[in-house]
Amino acid sequence: MRSVRLEPALDERVRRAAAAEGSSVSDFLRRAAAERADRTLAHRNSDRLGDVIGSVRGGGAGRARDSGAAFGELLAERRTKR
Repeated sequence: MRSVRLEPALDERVRRAAAAEGSSVSDFLRRAAAERADRTLAHRNSDRLGDVIGSVRGGGAGRARDSGAAFGELLAERRTKR
């Protein structure tokens, strides 16, 4: 058993949608939660990115450190120009 608090505007939308379907608010929310859970669990990141995983090469170790140093130098240059 779960308890959910909805802001008044959303609560009104849910009530209207449930009534339009001819179902109770509880049934409407249960179905909505089940659909969202199924949709979320069906799309794992590895599934969504499967076609690109492993297709990009990073260029070797140390590049992130090099970019950090380059960024630091850029900031130092900007400070001296002011």
